[in-house]
Amino acid sequence: MTSLVIAEHDNASIKGATLNTVAAALICGGDVHVLVAGANAAAAAAAAAQIAGVAKVIHAEGEQFAHGLAENVAAQVVALAGNYSHILFPSTAAGKNVAPRVAAKLDVGQISDITKVIAADTFERPIYAGNAIATVQSLDATKVITVRTTGFDPAAASGGAAAIEVASAVADSGKSSFKGSEIAKNDRPELTAAKIIVSGGRALGSSEKFAEVMTPLADKLGAAMGASRAAVDAGYAPNDWQVGQTGKIVAPQLYIAAGISGAIQHLAGMKDSKVIVAINKDEEAPIFSVADYGLVADLFTAVPELVAAL
Repeated sequence: MTSLVIAEHDNASIKGATLNTVAAALICGGDVHVLVAGANAAAAAAAAAQIAGVAKVIHAEGEQFAHGLAENVAAQVVALAGNYSHILFPSTAAGKNVAPRVAAKLDVGQISDITKVIAADTFERPIYAGNAIATVQSLDATKVITVRTTGFDPAAASGGAAAIEVASAVADSGKSSFKGSEIAKNDRPELTAAKIIVSGGRALGSSEKFAEVMTPLADKLGAAMGASRAAVDAGYAPNDWQVGQTGKIVAPQLYIAAGISGAIQHLAGMKDSKVIVAINKDEEAPIFSVADYGLVADLFTAVPELVAAL
């Protein structure tokens, strides 16, 4: 029994979500191999070889993998699939783009968003916006899995010494091509990797107030900025700040929610945070049901006072 983890990388380094996915693969049992499909990605393959617990890195090199186009990466995974009992992807935008294509090509069911490995064929995954946990058993010969990274502590990025094997790269499918990208520049920590997150809700009232009230707190704490869906929909914060079931799933050491009522879809994205602090003037707000510390107060008074105290 051997597992294949599909690495998420930028051709130079391995992204953090890969480490959590390796941790899940190790629990499945057997050897763990990592696929690095990229262009000029030798550095990423070398980094993958350093991950603790990885037995082998498979490096597929080609310009067709430069931008992680789903059709080409999926074809490469399918070409290798016969050697593996489990194929695991991080449950990120990239992973969720490729995994269903692989499952369809292999004619197996996909097991999505697992948070726990009970046995090699049995897993837990949240359903109903995290209000219930389903136990899923798969009888498929090859299990195609996406891993909710907040459910697993990351494997150590160093300490391993895996062999690197160069695989024959599949040809470009010709079904898609990369035209360009618009990348939002942010001096703050990446939301899904941040240890501290400061989030604001619709109660802030405007993008100006969002910046005026929440930014000083984030600056003091060296935190990433987040927002509820309501705040994003109202235009108070950019889309890539959205935390929740339809945004980003986070589990920082500290999550501060100011002016967020705590809709189910928002709680699904942050309730695994180690410490949750809620500030809301409505003492009946659902956010208090998951908060470790709750302050019933007007955020426009409480947050500046907190900043001053820091």
